[in-house]
Amino acid sequence: MLVIASRSRTPYNAQPMAKQKKQSPGTIALNKKALHDYFIEQKFEAGLVLAGWEVKSLRAGKAQLVDSYVLLKDGEAWLMGCHITPLTTASTHVIADPTRTRKLLLNKRELGKLFGAVQQKGYACVALSIYWKKHLIKCDIALGKGKKEFDKRHTEKERDSDREIQRAMRSKGKED
Repeated sequence: MLVIASRSRTPYNAQPMAKQKKQSPGTIALNKKALHDYFIEQKFEAGLVLAGWEVKSLRAGKAQLVDSYVLLKDGEAWLMGCHITPLTTASTHVIADPTRTRKLLLNKRELGKLFGAVQQKGYACVALSIYWKKHLIKCDIALGKGKKEFDKRHTEKERDSDREIQRAMRSKGKED
């Protein structure tokens, strides 16, 4: 006689409550706060001028874009507030500044569009993500119009209703 023991659920073998969204393989850092605070009008892809220790830290995924923004002055674009944590092994001989301003590489036409739009009332230029493109590190920047508090609540309600619809569709499929 073969007896199969039923395994009871414990906190160690239980299913996770919600599936965690994974970043795409090339993504190093995301700025979710910018998507929450701004209506994104137009996106641009910019290169970054980095030091060697910064590249090594980005390979390890040690970057944050939470309070970063793009400053436009003297016909150039600069990434401000981006925090790249230095690796202890990589930057022994260099005094590393994790929040230094980094130059963004854009062509003149893109810079002209950014300058023209930022001069308008209510537009801001923010960094959305840092990612790998082949062997180069790129920064996704965007022109955004600031959201008011009620816009944020409306976006939140839409997201919640979409989630409820998806949940209902999944449970309906399992009942059949």
